Amino acid sequence: MTTDRTRFTMLLFPTAFLLLTAALMGTAAGADSLVLEGGTVHSMAAEPRVATVWIQDGIIRGVGDAITAPADAKRLDVSGLHVYPGMLDAFSRVGLTEIGAVPATVDTAELGEFNPHLTAATAVHPASEVIPVTRSTGITHSLSAPAAQDEGIVPGQASLIHLDGWTVDDMAIAPSAAMVIEWPEIETRTFNFATFSVREKPFGEAQEEAEQAQEQLLDWVDAARHYRQAAGSPRLERNLRLEALTRILDGGMPVLIRADAKRDIEAAVHFAVEQDLRMILVGGRDAFKVKDLLVEHDIPVILGLTLSLPEQDDDPYDRPFRTPGELRGAGIQIAFGSSAGGGFGPGGPHGARTLPYEAAVAVAHGLDETEALRALTLYPAQMLGLGDRLGTVEAGKVANLIVTDGSPLELTTRVHHLLIDGREVTTDNKHERLFRKYRDRPEPPAPAGAADRRP
Repeated sequence: MTTDRTRFTMLLFPTAFLLLTAALMGTAAGADSLVLEGGTVHSMAAEPRVATVWIQDGIIRGVGDAITAPADAKRLDVSGLHVYPGMLDAFSRVGLTEIGAVPATVDTAELGEFNPHLTAATAVHPASEVIPVTRSTGITHSLSAPAAQDEGIVPGQASLIHLDGWTVDDMAIAPSAAMVIEWPEIETRTFNFATFSVREKPFGEAQEEAEQAQEQLLDWVDAARHYRQAAGSPRLERNLRLEALTRILDGGMPVLIRADAKRDIEAAVHFAVEQDLRMILVGGRDAFKVKDLLVEHDIPVILGLTLSLPEQDDDPYDRPFRTPGELRGAGIQIAFGSSAGGGFGPGGPHGARTLPYEAAVAVAHGLDETEALRALTLYPAQMLGLGDRLGTVEAGKVANLIVTDGSPLELTTRVHHLLIDGREVTTDNKHERLFRKYRDRPEPPAPAGAADRRP
């Protein structure tokens, strides 16, 4: 509401008032602008070059030599440094698990075999200590995916999130980015955590159980198709599970199907083709054995951690190292996911921070370095249908960027600036704090008389 004092000012000093208003508006516009100057831009869409990057309201507005940004925009001199798109963990539990041995901090799965209506975003914990550790190596966004419990088949929908934000709403990029399906595999050996023992099962019995579960999955997809046909009928009782499943029909929402063994990958591909699903293979341990099938049906693969032991006794030691390069060489689009299988150590979300170095191992065994970087940036975004928003340093893209002093695939590279949704975010984390704490600890006092006992 305009006050009498304001009216008087407008009448007496109209020019000054307009200049003041313009200045305030300019300050507001410039406050949301950031310009990166002098860095070598690795856009993932063109050759690297020294260029200026202008960011406003969380979006890259321009990349080039002659950029017109607000005069009062914040400017960062990144000369001698490198600007890359932020990396994407393409299949992760980040935000869903804190301490694996403490059930109260694990929220990856719900009861029931079919939960297609549930989204991982509702369970993400924004204050997780794992998130800052993960982004410290340049991972700015993550596809957090639910896990199936026990014999579960459809655990729910994976959510693409920024790795920064006070609330899940702040973090959300695409809360329903893809449907997750745990393909019912033929497992002849199962581990019983109650008795802590391995149970051997005849192949015929394991095959029958897997086929029954696969038929059950087919029945659900058929039911979703009938449910969609009946949409609008006043007699139709709403079913949230079937309603969610209708989104994957006719190549709609991508479907992340986890499968590793050759026979299971083949069965999953045939199922997806017959049902007209937009399939993304997750895990894909034996994907190198069915390259032609994957190429024929244009099915991308989200691989797990490459630093793994070969699964089969007669596989060469470097089989997991070579698979990414072989798949990409065959024309198959690939990405890497910290929870897609494989790896040593703690695994799961705690292994997400090492994802760039898992890709680096593949580079040392045949994968082109630029292709490895695209597998961590552009390719997973394209798999999810979000290549127009993420994955490259181009005008119109979300400003998830990292500024480094070298390749993100190198262990010695340091991330100097990390931008998420256009905001500069700290790379400090619990690991760094503990390192500083114990590095700077005071020396303990020498015991009394120690000097006299020295030789």
